[in-house]
Amino acid sequence: MSYQIGMDCLNLRPTPRLAHTEYCSNTALKRLVTGLPDDHPDSEAEFMRLWEYDFIWSTDNGPEPWSERGRTTDMGHSEFVEGGTDLRQPQECPFRTVEEAWAFDAVAEYGFTDYKKLVSYYEGRYQQARARYPDQVWTGGYYNTLISGAIAIFGWDMLLMAASDQSKFARVLDSIYQQSMHHYRAWADTSIEVFMCHDDMVWTQGPFMRPDFYRAEIFPRYKELWAVLHRAGKKVVFTSDGCFDMFVDDIVEAGADVLCFEPMTALEPIVAKYGQTHGLIASKVDARTLTFGPIERIKAEIDATLPLARQCRGFMFAVGNHIPSNVPVEYAQFYMDYLRQNWYL
Repeated sequence: MSYQIGMDCLNLRPTPRLAHTEYCSNTALKRLVTGLPDDHPDSEAEFMRLWEYDFIWSTDNGPEPWSERGRTTDMGHSEFVEGGTDLRQPQECPFRTVEEAWAFDAVAEYGFTDYKKLVSYYEGRYQQARARYPDQVWTGGYYNTLISGAIAIFGWDMLLMAASDQSKFARVLDSIYQQSMHHYRAWADTSIEVFMCHDDMVWTQGPFMRPDFYRAEIFPRYKELWAVLHRAGKKVVFTSDGCFDMFVDDIVEAGADVLCFEPMTALEPIVAKYGQTHGLIASKVDARTLTFGPIERIKAEIDATLPLARQCRGFMFAVGNHIPSNVPVEYAQFYMDYLRQNWYL
């Protein structure tokens, strides 16, 4: 049933309730909901079943990480999951000068994974996921698309320096686009139904480069990437952190079928303009509210989302910036219980 709800939502067909997904790294919540230890092989699948997931957000950059094939910048990672096991100290950027960054070519640096090997790898990963999560829509997808690729290569500091000369940065960006296209074509040759394009191309308050650069260099490349998937019959979901209010029309024009976004991007105007023509994965529920409460505010954010969701042909409810480990389990449980009471259409 959940898989069908997910596919019907993405295809703008009627569903008996609002579709639902989350990205949740809260292991204490998962233990509480499932009664299973963290290392139980069925813990994740059981949590998604009990929390009635219809869709699983997934990306994969292939079997040969860039970090094993050439220069990348590890900016480290702060504590996000329980116990801080994901804490990682930043490493020094391998690019000493901005001139080195402008001279960078992602194709020359990393090469291309053998195409048949890449298709086989992606198909295998997808089939394994479908077997493990038969009740949910599982996306194929790629994380390092364009700007996220540049972040992985340069880190933010060097990326911002490189972007200061937009003609030189565009040449670098094109080489990252060629890498992305190789992976998009491989995904298009698999049996996936839905593809997740991830690209964190803005900040919390909006774009960090001139808007005309996005429109000249980024969105046309999205259009080419997504056209490959559309020709193969795949749905394209676009995800970016931050606020992309000013670019919603550009992203839709480039060919996104579904928009997945955080509360920083305003929900109301997207519902008004695209709620009948595009899938939306979002809500007004903020992870910060789940973290600090109170319960009345969590309820208010769900209540503010529901009438907007019901105006849409394909709305999938999710905590907009997802559920990290520091969310109190009682708040997370209240969120899900209250949503369940009110998500029927």
